[in-house]
Amino acid sequence: MHVLVIGAAGMIGRKLTQRLASDGRLGERRVTQATLYDVVPAPVPAGASFPIGVEVGDLPAPGETDRLMAGRPEVVFNLAAIVSGEAEEDFDKGYRINLDGMRNLLDSIRAAGHAPRLVFASSLAVFGAPFPAAIPDDYHLTPLTSYGTQKAIGELLLADYTRKSFVDGVGLRLPTICVRPGNPNKAASGFFSSILREPLAGQEAVLPVGDDVRHWFASPRAAVGFLVHAASLDARILGPRRSITMPGVTATIGEMIAALRKVAGDEVAARIRRVRDPFIEEIVAGWPRKFTTQRALELGFTAERSVEDIIRIHIDDELDGQIA
Repeated sequence: MHVLVIGAAGMIGRKLTQRLASDGRLGERRVTQATLYDVVPAPVPAGASFPIGVEVGDLPAPGETDRLMAGRPEVVFNLAAIVSGEAEEDFDKGYRINLDGMRNLLDSIRAAGHAPRLVFASSLAVFGAPFPAAIPDDYHLTPLTSYGTQKAIGELLLADYTRKSFVDGVGLRLPTICVRPGNPNKAASGFFSSILREPLAGQEAVLPVGDDVRHWFASPRAAVGFLVHAASLDARILGPRRSITMPGVTATIGEMIAALRKVAGDEVAARIRRVRDPFIEEIVAGWPRKFTTQRALELGFTAERSVEDIIRIHIDDELDGQIA
């Protein structure tokens, strides 16, 4: 089975390709080839039992997705995106990457004619306030940001192209991934990771919102598990609703800091400095906070059960079990 990972140089893309190299299969099918694609060269994980090719390019550019589909991959992961804060600040760039790239990919898949499984990384930003206490699986899509709108359109395209049998699509509305390793990106949600990541590494973190802000989280380890599971789900049990809200943990900023204090101590938690940012506060105020995710759980998707679990996973996976 040939697997194509678009956005392979990003954090989740790197961890996904490491998982593929380690497992050597998706579900019951053996991976025989992988192609890693991004705007910069993606690292090739060691130990893979199959050949891995690296491609570099600009996804929405003319002919680019046709080139990618020439290898007729059976599974395609589309993780490429301009993240929320950047998509809000640069309207044209957000639509070019997040919408034009997705539409071009779907049209190239249609032209290739072999209907691969396409796993699309969507977002909770497809939902917009006001919200019920817990958002059910059938809640309407009313995004309040350009990023959320672009992801919602991607979901609708995925469903329509799947309905027409051009592709076998699955959209995953990913929780905010926390704790993200590495350097901060331009996502408006980046502070959710930084207020844990930086203090655990011995550095100061800036908190731009109040302690009462509540959100929905899952670890990078869980996110990779979502993608791998989606790639091998039986299409017969998915039905026409091809986008699924992933399970996660709901917590306020105050609860996150309390969990950090419990796991790592007062000295680590004291490294958080509060500096309110109205731009970030406005974006985050329109985001959802809690979900039921009954459908995802019934389909076999799993995530952590607490913020403490998420913090301990970060310490194990990224810090070799050590706290600065």
